[in-house]
Amino acid sequence: MSTKLDTLQAALQAALGERIVELKNALGELTLRVAPKDYFEVATILRDHPELKFEQLIDLCGLDYSDYGNGGYEGPRFAVSTHLLSVSKNWRLRLKVFCADDDFPCVAAVTPIWTAANWFEREAFDLYGILFEGHEDLRRILTDYGFIGHPMRKDFPTSGHVEMRYDAEQKRVIYQPVTIEPREITPRVIREDNYGGI
Repeated sequence: MSTKLDTLQAALQAALGERIVELKNALGELTLRVAPKDYFEVATILRDHPELKFEQLIDLCGLDYSDYGNGGYEGPRFAVSTHLLSVSKNWRLRLKVFCADDDFPCVAAVTPIWTAANWFEREAFDLYGILFEGHEDLRRILTDYGFIGHPMRKDFPTSGHVEMRYDAEQKRVIYQPVTIEPREITPRVIREDNYGGI
């Protein structure tokens, strides 16, 4: 007897054919990987095909594989993972696409297909620097307007060099060098005789 995942896998293979780079069943979840050039077309098929009907985008996030496998990974650095739900068919799918260029990570925006992708794509742009071609309002959403860099990248420094604060005299936000000295926090050890009744 065929399981629901087998049925979905067969429907995906029939609808997408050669556009499938990889279709993997791991831990009871299907992950479909496609090439960047096919990403928008595949997303449209996933939504509109009568045997698939992925009406809802549940989540979209950026990924940085630069330190994957303790640095042993060789392949494209940035990827976008999209989680889809078919309400009418009652199944889920993870759609993954790797960016073709590590220096200029870019994939097509799926906001025209699922409007729920809007803020998710902005978040992936802000935190990972992944550009979404065709997105109508791609700008930072979590970091400050003047922020430099993308904080979820594996090579982003863990301590900054600039801090911001509101200056009441100037009546505006100002930037200044970090005023906090980095220090090593060492717990205080109590060295009293018979401490705790011992």
